Amino acid sequence: MDMTLQQQKAQGGASGYLTIDLAALRDNYLTLAAKAPHALTSAVVKADAYGLGADIVAPVLYDAGCRHFFVAHIDEALSLRLHIAPDAKIFVLNGLQPGNETSCSALNIIPVLNSLEQVAQWSAQAAVLGKTLPAALQIDTGMSRLGLAPYEVERLLATPAMLKGIDLACIMSHLACADEPDHEANALQLNVMRKTTEQFPGVPVCFANSGGIFLGTDYHNALMRPGIALYGGAPSAVHPNPMKPVVSLSVAVVQTRTVPAESFVGYGASLRTTAETRLATIAAGYADGLPRSLSSRGAAYFNGVRLPIAGRVSMDSITLDISALPEGTFTHGSLVEIIGPNQTLEAIAEDAGTIAYEILTRLGQRYRRRYIYPEKQAAASSTIARNL
Repeated sequence: MDMTLQQQKAQGGASGYLTIDLAALRDNYLTLAAKAPHALTSAVVKADAYGLGADIVAPVLYDAGCRHFFVAHIDEALSLRLHIAPDAKIFVLNGLQPGNETSCSALNIIPVLNSLEQVAQWSAQAAVLGKTLPAALQIDTGMSRLGLAPYEVERLLATPAMLKGIDLACIMSHLACADEPDHEANALQLNVMRKTTEQFPGVPVCFANSGGIFLGTDYHNALMRPGIALYGGAPSAVHPNPMKPVVSLSVAVVQTRTVPAESFVGYGASLRTTAETRLATIAAGYADGLPRSLSSRGAAYFNGVRLPIAGRVSMDSITLDISALPEGTFTHGSLVEIIGPNQTLEAIAEDAGTIAYEILTRLGQRYRRRYIYPEKQAAASSTIARNL
């Protein structure tokens, strides 16, 4: 009798397993919130919660007490609204694209207004509806990415009618160097933020991102906005990571072989063995979020033993030098650690010449996902699979 797809999945045999510890995610949120008990703590769940599934991540954070969520695009907000309680506030960091005013106002989605053009759009929508609409106002404090420039702030203050129909939920900005606590830009941006927000008395301030939370109380204000730290990434580039790891990744061995000295390995024959070498090919590559820049630089681990990547990373496979392991250690389907106790997000990112954010958000949908829920939900489902 043919097995159903779910029965086949239950048998195992996936090429890779991405485990997402939602209990650790919750604990990270509570740890960050405890850094500033006087403030509210939001959650950045853009890019599908950094690739981990906003529809699953956001409800866990809501259960932990989070009521403010930030996404990047309107479509992310529309999707999230289906999976989160009505009292949750959803902010769109990129603000209003022309034509999004109706969706935002109808579904209680709060745009982050980044320009005077967006302010005008939202005010016009409020006039059409004949009611006041909430918004966040972003100020450029020195990153030169999003937000009103100083001269635009001056114009806005000189023309209060521009904000007609707009209820400012908060004024916000983004720290460019918060992961470097001693960088001069942090204090410079703080000074600009203070001077600007003083001109909007009574309006809550949202300034601290993940790194900013660890810069001290001057940065906390009314609402904090962590992202990468929720998902286990290091909020500081110079201090030990205080966050619990949320993600682990194991990939299956497809084939092993022994090759003689002077053998070419992989595309471009970029590696040539200098002695008899035992190799294992594993079932993931750059299409699975493991950058090609890991070629002959990165590694996987097995029982704490480092297994260097041999040659170039391919689209769907990577070859490892397993000569350090006893012969016969691997069989077809054995799992090696890509992210886990021996190799953090930051470590693999360093080998790839990038940052943890990029590694995390590029982990694709071809891995079998295992979600580990906090204890209170364990009775319903201790682990589930999604998008298989």
